[in-house]
Amino acid sequence: MVDHVLSAEQDRAEALVTEKVLASFDDAPDPRLREVILSLVRHLHAFARDVRLTEEEWDAAIAFLTRVGHITDDRRQEFILLSDVLGLSMLTVGINQPLQGTATEATVFGPFFVDDAPLVPLGGNIASGAPGEPCWVEGTVTDLEGEAIPGARIEVWEADEDGFYDVQYDDDRTAGRAHLFSDESGTYRFWGVTPTPYPIPHDGPVGDLLKATGRSPWRASHLHFMVTAPGYRRLVTHIFVEGDPQLADDSVFGVKESLVKTFRRHPAGETAPDGRTPDIAWTHVRFDIVLPPAP
Repeated sequence: MVDHVLSAEQDRAEALVTEKVLASFDDAPDPRLREVILSLVRHLHAFARDVRLTEEEWDAAIAFLTRVGHITDDRRQEFILLSDVLGLSMLTVGINQPLQGTATEATVFGPFFVDDAPLVPLGGNIASGAPGEPCWVEGTVTDLEGEAIPGARIEVWEADEDGFYDVQYDDDRTAGRAHLFSDESGTYRFWGVTPTPYPIPHDGPVGDLLKATGRSPWRASHLHFMVTAPGYRRLVTHIFVEGDPQLADDSVFGVKESLVKTFRRHPAGETAPDGRTPDIAWTHVRFDIVLPPAP
């Protein structure tokens, strides 16, 4: 980086702009809003001065953010995608859900969650036609002391074997997502499809950013979970496939070692835990979930 030596007069003139902007928020009635906006202004102004931001670069940044806004709709959230690839999503998760005993670690929410996913019974199939190798998923939901949490709501969603979520298709399908509830002993179980690696959407401005900076859009294979229960902290997390080559280079920095699980492969015709005998190869994974109390 080139060192820029400023005259005392120029340095003071630039600092004065920041001081005036900060002072403009003196009467903000919400103390937390004032704290956040003042810090944002300080850091933004410091960034601009540090890199000596040009007007052309600022225009390009505005154009980039405008494109992010234009491509965002109720089926695609490019702003979340931008936050993800900059690592801000994972940093925010870490700040707000710090490690707590044996509690399951959280990771990024991602841009493809949809409210009102269909209810499936325990042992049901969330795939609903999504293509892919069948996968039996089971586990428990407990508290930090190992006591069962019955009735926990478990939202699950995933991409199909082609790397697409249902919302990325234009036929309004609902597939690869559902919700279910843990039973009285805190256990849950369902069929889905074995996760496979896929690239995040890179046909928009975020993809252009990754290309310009020499970064890959690929994500490690994963299955999304969101688990909620009264009196407990909400958990948003994934599980990842052991041995996936993308584990060390996940484009949104979401991989945590504790969330990497063994997906055991079984041949066609072998009896599954629910008594079925799939006529194609299938996998089996266990994911025990531990929720800490609500703050």
